[in-house]
Amino acid sequence: MATFNDKQRAFLEANHRAAMITLKADGSPHAVRVGVAMIDGKLWSSGTQKRVRTSQLRRDPRATLFVFDDKFGYVSIDGTVTLIEGSSVPSESVKLFRTMQNRPSGLMLWNGKEIEEDAFRQAMVDEQRLIYQFEPKHVSGMV
Repeated sequence: MATFNDKQRAFLEANHRAAMITLKADGSPHAVRVGVAMIDGKLWSSGTQKRVRTSQLRRDPRATLFVFDDKFGYVSIDGTVTLIEGSSVPSESVKLFRTMQNRPSGLMLWNGKEIEEDAFRQAMVDEQRLIYQFEPKHVSGMV
């Protein structure tokens, strides 16, 4: 398993835009835009039970994550994804989205609206949210 060096970690802590590439059943790539954040030393993203990428990761946990800034910096991560599911997800999602939104306290943004934290947690339950945790095997980039 690879680890992030100090420059890569600082880049990942400052940048939350990414493309996530999973593998279709025929082995071809499937790319989507996602938000990411470093939470307690782990790189996380959010999804739902019914997302295409979730079913693809259940079949094959390999993925590539391409995190980028608004210039030319990037970190590319090849690895596997662990799905975090269950009763801890709403509270863990608060940490994830507060980090991505740069809102350490107060109202949170969801679907273009500011909402209270309890309403956000309920939205995570209603939407059957889960967390993708990336386990890097190879890390490269230009930071």
